[in-house]
Amino acid sequence: MQDFTFYLKLGWEHIISWDALDHILFVLALSAIYLLSNWKQVLVLVTAFTIGHSLTLALSVYKIVTVNDNWVEFLIPCTIVATAVFNFLQKDFTPKSLRLNYFLALFFGLIHGLGFANYIRYMMAKDQSMGWSLFAFNFGLELGQVVVVLCILMLSFLVVNTLKLRRSWWVWGLSAIAFCIALNMVVERWIF
Repeated sequence: MQDFTFYLKLGWEHIISWDALDHILFVLALSAIYLLSNWKQVLVLVTAFTIGHSLTLALSVYKIVTVNDNWVEFLIPCTIVATAVFNFLQKDFTPKSLRLNYFLALFFGLIHGLGFANYIRYMMAKDQSMGWSLFAFNFGLELGQVVVVLCILMLSFLVVNTLKLRRSWWVWGLSAIAFCIALNMVVERWIF
């Protein structure tokens, strides 16, 4: 149980700490187009991200998939930029028009999962159950993402529903913040 708690906390901190700014920005960009009334859709979206993240994290920890760390660190902010651009291109915010988000969350989760794989692989002792440790880590990650999303959704309710700011301005504002910070990360991590 001690190992489970350790990896659960590690997963939680992977999304909640300022060292995880790229993950927070991705969740911000991904959930910027939703309102509190869309909370079920957002939970499915975040779970799709976690599934993608978990899959490549597991494949990488078991050394089935290996990708150069520099490429992964470069691609992670690219996923944030792409998600923010997708938000700017939205004409309306109906569930039907946002279906592509589920694919983006799953696909970009695959990229983000590669970013933590080497670190967690070295942390795991040979006698630990990798499966159980990975489950605990991903469960902590999911809990952290849900907390971040709920904060964003509550803030959106306050700004859009209570203060009556146009929804598109809200979406564009959050997306612009995520875009600018992530674009700076892309430049800093440029590998070409």
